[in-house]
Amino acid sequence: MDLLLHLRHELGAFRACLDGDLSAPIEHCGDWTLRELAEHLGGSNLWAAKAVTERRGDYVPPAAPKDRAGLARWFDAASDTLLKALDTDPSREAWTFHPPETVGFWQRRRCVEALLHRWDAERAIGTARPFDPELAGEGVAEVFEVMAPRQIVRGRAQLPDKALRLDAADIGRSWTYGQGMPVAKVSGTAEGLLLMLWGRMSPDDDGLVWDGDRDAGEHLLSGPLTA
Repeated sequence: MDLLLHLRHELGAFRACLDGDLSAPIEHCGDWTLRELAEHLGGSNLWAAKAVTERRGDYVPPAAPKDRAGLARWFDAASDTLLKALDTDPSREAWTFHPPETVGFWQRRRCVEALLHRWDAERAIGTARPFDPELAGEGVAEVFEVMAPRQIVRGRAQLPDKALRLDAADIGRSWTYGQGMPVAKVSGTAEGLLLMLWGRMSPDDDGLVWDGDRDAGEHLLSGPLTA
């Protein structure tokens, strides 16, 4: 998978949303508007670029301009900075907030971040377009390889004593979270599973199919996994 190609595409799609209503509320991001989401995504792109080029996690990005034209230019510059920083050997060392400490970590992390926030932005101003299934699958894998373990390390969640299986039928991939034999299984598209894991879709959504002990499965998902 060409993660940089995906990242460029998702950032470009998000940038197109900035021609819309910047005061539009972002449903799944607290009280943020589209303008604030743009500042978050652009600023975190600059932060991640410094994590790669200077191997530091304490960088504070500049505030975004208030006017539409200035915001758009600032976002474009932040995207270019990130893409240039990530256009290198994925195995190269970088500062990260969880292992592995490589550029490859950021290539996937920024792709998934841009994917989710592109969806947030498009949903705010109209109909959100579907995800690339394989990229969505990488997002699901990241939850269980990075995000959920990070919550446990930080003391925000406990290592689960049961297990849940997640099946993405559209890409033929599955993941098991927890210990032992799965007590429940949830099936759907990779997009649906990713949206559920990141709180954009309810576990009750018709696009998800549950088998086994659903209550136990939903409890495992309450984590928190990604917050």
